Amino acid sequence: MVKTVAEINKKIRDGTAAVLTAEEFKKKVRDGERLSPDDIDVVTCGTCGVMSGTMAILTVPVAEPGAFRRAESITLNGVPAFPGPCPNEGLGLVDLVVYGTSHASRSYGGGNLFRDIASAEKEIEVYTEAGGKTFECTVYGDELHYARMITSRSAFKNYSAFVNSGKDPVNTIFSVLPLSGGLTQATVSGCGEINPLQNDPDTRFLRSGAGVLLNGAEGLILGTGTRSSSEKPNLSVSAGMAGMNPEFMGGFKTSAGPECITSIAAAIPVIDNECIARLSVLDEEILLPIVDVFDRRTLGFSDYGRIWQSAGRHITVDPTKCLLCGECPAQENCPADAIMPGGGILTSRCLSCGACLSTCIGEVYSMDTGSIALNGKEIPVVLRQSGRRKGEQICSNLKEKIESGKFTLGGV
Repeated sequence: MVKTVAEINKKIRDGTAAVLTAEEFKKKVRDGERLSPDDIDVVTCGTCGVMSGTMAILTVPVAEPGAFRRAESITLNGVPAFPGPCPNEGLGLVDLVVYGTSHASRSYGGGNLFRDIASAEKEIEVYTEAGGKTFECTVYGDELHYARMITSRSAFKNYSAFVNSGKDPVNTIFSVLPLSGGLTQATVSGCGEINPLQNDPDTRFLRSGAGVLLNGAEGLILGTGTRSSSEKPNLSVSAGMAGMNPEFMGGFKTSAGPECITSIAAAIPVIDNECIARLSVLDEEILLPIVDVFDRRTLGFSDYGRIWQSAGRHITVDPTKCLLCGECPAQENCPADAIMPGGGILTSRCLSCGACLSTCIGEVYSMDTGSIALNGKEIPVVLRQSGRRKGEQICSNLKEKIESGKFTLGGV
């Protein structure tokens, strides 16, 4: 049987569409079920993790009309922004662009700012230089009536495991602490089998105009992203920030400065057996390139089964082991600001990245982060820069929207 997207959309509107998350679909495959397009109409896929190519376009009220003609510089919570591209002609409003990788400090950057904007009630301190004067004000996310996020490259089909072949530790955006040399540590990115492009690698459906959820808000695919290739495709997407869920976004501290967490979910229509075959690929079958952090040279390959099937998914917390350190090293080095004093953890922020395992001297936190094999050597994974649990959550959110008739398949 071959279905059309129009037929699936009619079933969505009628409330009769059979929808599975990628997690649910893959479980059926592992259980040996024979699946066909007769049984399933849509599979929701998602990914969450560090995506540097994220930016926001904002219009910020900074002064009374006529106070200045053009802003020369502006910061939001200390994060530098770029005024323009439109001239600011005396209305007291500033159009600006903020990069997700811009930062005010090691622990606060564009990703943190985006989360605060989406939170609506968080104060945003604005400093503007214009005409030799400084204008200071406080705004809130819900006062930014035009706030839009755009990714230049995101939702990578699969990314890489990074290792350091040199002798000395190196500061890198791929590690929270300096990455040790001698091929003794690995860091990993990618949500494996649930990733949208892993399930539609030729962008048969994930093309310009198709709907997505960007950090939980409904948006659109703009097309392929920068540096996209047939081997490693990625997407450019956009959505308004007003409907974004702060739990799916934020900052991520690294030893080379803060990065930006972004989440994307997309729906794959199941119209024929080719769709079933592509959706049936599992973590164990997905290659994970092992790359030298210095020159991005591929040293070998592992697979995502080692990251998301053999290893743990969630951090386990035992507060009774907390040594009540004066300055908690786990809290200081948590890339997502999820650690609380006394051995607590904010699950709304936690990516289960594993950084706390190597920074908490009391061993309050535990999880098997897995390892990768290279030339017969097992290299432990010390950091995962993608959040599989949050990726699965955003898949579930999209499934709920489809089942309630609030999201149909457009642009395909």
